[in-house]
Amino acid sequence: MNKNLRKTVIAGNWKMNNTRIETKKLISELIPLVKDASCEVIIGVPFTNLETAIEMTKDTNIKVAAQNCHWASSGAFTGEISAAMLKELGVEYVILGHSERRQYFGETSLTVNQRLRAALDNNLKVIMCVGESLSDRESGITQNVVAIQTKIGLSNITKQEMKDIIIAYEPVWAIGTGKTATSDQANEVNKYIREVIASIFDKETADKTTIQYGGSMNAKNADELLSKEDIDGGLIGGASLKSEDFSKIVFATK
Repeated sequence: MNKNLRKTVIAGNWKMNNTRIETKKLISELIPLVKDASCEVIIGVPFTNLETAIEMTKDTNIKVAAQNCHWASSGAFTGEISAAMLKELGVEYVILGHSERRQYFGETSLTVNQRLRAALDNNLKVIMCVGESLSDRESGITQNVVAIQTKIGLSNITKQEMKDIIIAYEPVWAIGTGKTATSDQANEVNKYIREVIASIFDKETADKTTIQYGGSMNAKNADELLSKEDIDGGLIGGASLKSEDFSKIVFATK
């Protein structure tokens, strides 16, 4: 982390977990645990929990994120949610391009870019995910993959709009597998992503961009990962469903 240059952000991605009753319980536990956090704290909840989460986190330091949005403002897109709908609810952030969306639902870097454009146009902030598969890493093309995803994802985005975009580096092979990139591996890719952003915009913009690591970050390894210069926080999966574990990661940013 380099708090002098950019903000540190710990975001929980709950994925398809928690009923509204379970959501109320978890948020009730989280509020006192993270109230003195020195970083920005975000919870990414399922669509059905957004209203509950927004209501419960009013007047707290916890921000709420949706886990996706569509690129169209309205239309015949059964099962989809528009950015305008999220904004109306009071959502502040949206997670886009998660590897599970790419893997299971046909998301591409192009559709991620379209969704990102819609989100920004509706004054939402974005956590944009990029990352390589195990075969990509073993083939030595990690940098190529994350560069393409980053460049296409940020197409037609202005330098001024980058202030509302967080990048989350999530190696696909380390998501939900219990495997974690070493702190050096994670920092190396985060640093490279920063170089890609500098090539698109400039060094100042790159230096100000928050780049998280996601991929089995947990209460045990957070300190080491977050000690690295180019790791500005985490996008947390499983550990975000346990209030104590999530709060420990939040306070690893001190």
